[in-house]
Amino acid sequence: MTLELDPDRRLALAYAPAAVRPALEALWRLDVTFAAILATGREPAVSQIKLAWWREALERLDREAPPPEPVLQALAAHVLPAGINGAALAELEAGWVLLLPGDRIGHDSLAAYAAARGGLLFRFSAFLLGASDTRAEQAGEGWALVDLARHSRNPEEKAEAMTVAAARLENWLWPRPLRPLGMLSALARRDIARGPAVLERQGSPARMLRMIRHRLTGT
Repeated sequence: MTLELDPDRRLALAYAPAAVRPALEALWRLDVTFAAILATGREPAVSQIKLAWWREALERLDREAPPPEPVLQALAAHVLPAGINGAALAELEAGWVLLLPGDRIGHDSLAAYAAARGGLLFRFSAFLLGASDTRAEQAGEGWALVDLARHSRNPEEKAEAMTVAAARLENWLWPRPLRPLGMLSALARRDIARGPAVLERQGSPARMLRMIRHRLTGT
């Protein structure tokens, strides 16, 4: 089953160049797939096995044709030809492993998760968009932490994720090629300003207007 992107990312994707959109969508659907494994898994050991399967399947893309799995096929068709290999994509799994149920995730683990998930995701996305900026990677870390806060049921974890995210989400002038990512960063800053207790519904009119403003101004 193909998982859908959240409304925020669907709109950001719509503002990406048409030639890049299939690769960017495939990359973001991989992130959604990892998220679904943790969201639907009741047994940590089973979730860990599923994450490991995906890591190995991504690595195999460098030497084998993809199996009949839509996300892997899309990655092989659009992302690998763009210059990001399966071994690099497999590195994204490391961030999700840190969220497997167990001890409460602390500051160091939050930072490691943010770098392995959000930092890499935005780095690869920026590469596909034809630009590179370490500030975009940092913004990706902040975005990933805010996304974690959105889905966490632990109030302390939500608050700490937001605190760590705030230090990574600077307001700077995003270059036009990277503004699909800048839109997501702007929404993460908006969520931090509102606080974890009053997070907006993704895709709401107010969020759409904020994204459009960023698309026009870069801030």
